Amino acid sequence: MAFKSGFVAIVGRPNVGKSTLLNRLVGRKVAIVSDKPQTTRNRITGVLHLPEAQVVFLDTPGLHRPRHKLGEFMVRVARRALEGVDAVLFVAEADPAGPGPGDRHVAEVVRGLAVPVILALNKVDLLRGPERAAALETVRAGFAVLGDFAGVHLISAASGEGVDRLVDALVQLLPEGPPYFPADVVTDQPEEALVREVIREKILHLTREEVPHAVAVDVDGFAEREDGTLHVSATIYVEKESQKGILIGKGGRMLKEIGTLARAELEGFFGTRMFLALWVKVKEDWRNRVGAMRDLGYKEGD
Repeated sequence: MAFKSGFVAIVGRPNVGKSTLLNRLVGRKVAIVSDKPQTTRNRITGVLHLPEAQVVFLDTPGLHRPRHKLGEFMVRVARRALEGVDAVLFVAEADPAGPGPGDRHVAEVVRGLAVPVILALNKVDLLRGPERAAALETVRAGFAVLGDFAGVHLISAASGEGVDRLVDALVQLLPEGPPYFPADVVTDQPEEALVREVIREKILHLTREEVPHAVAVDVDGFAEREDGTLHVSATIYVEKESQKGILIGKGGRMLKEIGTLARAELEGFFGTRMFLALWVKVKEDWRNRVGAMRDLGYKEGD
């Protein structure tokens, strides 16, 4: 059998589990996850290596109607990811009530594409009980009206249910060709980008309301010492003094917890001890200032 390789863009409305699915597909964590919408802000590449194929997944920010310039940037990132791919994986939540306005918006975006689109209905693990089979069929029928798909798959990114069959279907859509990445590469993210995202993920988990969405992280220093330890310094930016106070916490407790959790995960990824220093600064209304966004890594072409 000839080797296959190609690019698959993962799209969907915010908070349907695209990043969780990407991590499941490639077999390790390459994208941060949280229960808050619009967690992913830039395109993230994840590479699945199989004996007969290599699938390069492009995880994208959730397609939504933006309310600030950062949101506009995220939507452009998602739409650009659809250019030049071999297939599209449209992820929606398996809701027996059927598709919502956000799902219909995504369906309109992918409807005119010249490449096949597979619909993955995620979170089927939440459908339990004696009526599960009927509920799954209701879900499938309800979402079928969104378009003419190359396939419809009921999956759970959390448990892995149905994911192997989904991968098989995607591989069938790819052209024959050589691998794009070496066998030991699962993502093309720079190390500094991974540090930024892991810190931001811990903030997403530990804070609420407007704080998580107003946060950006910039790595100021990243160096390996002679003893093999990593010394990293990073600045967390927020838009208001009140948000800065929340992130620092009483006696610096919140900032310490963020650093402790981030360092533990990053040490596991890099396989060495890390010293992580964090600061918090205010950059007013940065989500609506193109120059500030560019300084923080949100720029066209990324």
